[in-house]
Amino acid sequence: MATSRIWDPTILISVGVRRRPAGWLACVVTPLAVALAVYVIVAATAVIMTPWALVAVFLTGIIGIAFLTVGANPSSNPERPTFLDYTLSIASLATGIYFFFKTPEIVNRIALLSPLSEWDLFFGVLTVLLTLEITRRTTGLGLTVVVLIFIAYNFYGHHLSGVLQHERIDWIHFIDIMVYTTDGIMGLPARVAATYAFMFVLFGVVLYSAKGADFFFDFAAAISGGSPGGPAKVAVISSGLYGMISGSPTADVVTTGSVTIPIMKRCGYPPAVAGAIEVAASTGGSIMPPVMGSAAFIMAEYTGIEYRDIAAAALLPALLYYVCVYSQVHFRALRLGMVALDPEMIPTLLSTMKKGGMFFVPLLVLVTALLYGFTPTMVAIYGTLAVIVVSWLQGHTRLGPRELWHALADTTYRMVPVAGATAAAGLVIAGLTMTGLASKFAHVIYAITDAQQFMTLAIGAMLTVVLGLGMPTPSAYILAAVLMGPLMVQLHIDPLPGHLFLLYFAVMSAVTPPVAVAAYAASSIAEANPMTIAAHAVKFCLAAFVVPFVFVFGPELVWQGPLWKTAITFCTAGVALVLLAAAIESYAKWCNSWWTRLLLAAGALMMITPNLRFTAVGVAIVAITIGLDRLRLRVAA
Repeated sequence: MATSRIWDPTILISVGVRRRPAGWLACVVTPLAVALAVYVIVAATAVIMTPWALVAVFLTGIIGIAFLTVGANPSSNPERPTFLDYTLSIASLATGIYFFFKTPEIVNRIALLSPLSEWDLFFGVLTVLLTLEITRRTTGLGLTVVVLIFIAYNFYGHHLSGVLQHERIDWIHFIDIMVYTTDGIMGLPARVAATYAFMFVLFGVVLYSAKGADFFFDFAAAISGGSPGGPAKVAVISSGLYGMISGSPTADVVTTGSVTIPIMKRCGYPPAVAGAIEVAASTGGSIMPPVMGSAAFIMAEYTGIEYRDIAAAALLPALLYYVCVYSQVHFRALRLGMVALDPEMIPTLLSTMKKGGMFFVPLLVLVTALLYGFTPTMVAIYGTLAVIVVSWLQGHTRLGPRELWHALADTTYRMVPVAGATAAAGLVIAGLTMTGLASKFAHVIYAITDAQQFMTLAIGAMLTVVLGLGMPTPSAYILAAVLMGPLMVQLHIDPLPGHLFLLYFAVMSAVTPPVAVAAYAASSIAEANPMTIAAHAVKFCLAAFVVPFVFVFGPELVWQGPLWKTAITFCTAGVALVLLAAAIESYAKWCNSWWTRLLLAAGALMMITPNLRFTAVGVAIVAITIGLDRLRLRVAA
């Protein structure tokens, strides 16, 4: 009898094997990667280029490199590319050369009116096919299937009836918009990848090369390593510090988790819990200023809101997120009787600051540049220069030409999946624009929810998480923004808290089952089931599912309103999240029975609402609950 196969969600994130060029291959690929990095830096600082030309050269170049560094499937040869890989790489580079020489003609033509030549159509079709293939290799089937569904709708949606029907779109119209305008593949998401995102990834890589990540770990260990559950608290602080620079949950898990997860396991934490703590801490880095992540840069471009304002608005909600994660880790440590970090691994704060305290200087430079209104690209450049200067002043890891050469190459390699995902997102956005699906979708949701803000936001949150299954955060955000953006306008929700709401849930898709990308990254280190890790991580990330509703209905949390209301909302929300963490983790001194846990959680949720009456009722419920539980314990004693 044939055995039935259980569906494996990893199929949605199964990507091609990653290759690190070595030998003669490195002699070819590494200079190309460095040249592309230099091109981005020069284009950002010294040369004025049209957006289409900037993205076209960047995208075709990085896709050409991607085919040599990412195999066709997980079982591909991890050491050398195949003949097909070389062919596709050459095809992408040839497309870039064609676009480079045709740039003046392409940028000056009128879309849909100026006819495309046969060679234009050939390279246009080739660009779409190369984009789809590199998306499949770098992000898995999840995003690729979504893109194919939208493409099918573009071509066959005119056969539908009702609100989803649109005018017929032929393939020439499709190629014209998708490739030869800034509405498609060469559009906003890819432009962000070629500018802001690339430069901030470079900043993170240079900081890591200068041993900045080691300093953040030592700093976290000096602060909290000696308290109960010290290893887990070190993971929360160090991963948060490094994550706010890297802006990638998966990259942060692999970088800091390789140190923190084994230490937590040695101190008695179950492998799945250790992995979940690291996942929750790393994920928060994507919502923590000053860097946040590439999705935040896309949000700035898409909404027209200054990145400085987005970073400022994200500060208090991000702090609340880490308050909740840290509190849960603390209460879990008390409940399980976890010990502190080994004293030999805890440096003194003074020695840590003497050794690497200057690594706070680049962060200060970032914040200062943002406050002075510099563009995100220039902010990242100033931060990178500050890291190089600090590396020389510290004297431990001086960044010379060799180290910078490798940092430039590594930045390009790290941008490969981001570039593929953003190009694919451009395909979807252009399709939505051509068919008018975004406004139609908004009409349907508006009718279902009867214009109720809370229900609409709840559907938006679920949609964003579902769209994010198996795809990078930038793609999840941009799809949600295009679909839900018109609804935000209709419901009179301010763009800043509204789109920050969508950004939060796009980030949380990295930890939400069944395709929790960050959990799969942690599972190989923790040696635990990724779904178990994801289930625990969702519990630790609880604040990220609650706080977005708070700042939409109480925008004072994102500095929209009087400061006294901001202070009250932040303080009550912080206390409420600590109480909620205690209820989740069954903190014996506050809730020693199931019914007191429920009452404490209910009171905490009422406190966190941005309404003074509800907050007052919540405070009363919490006070009565804790008082009754303490009284019961005294009577029992």
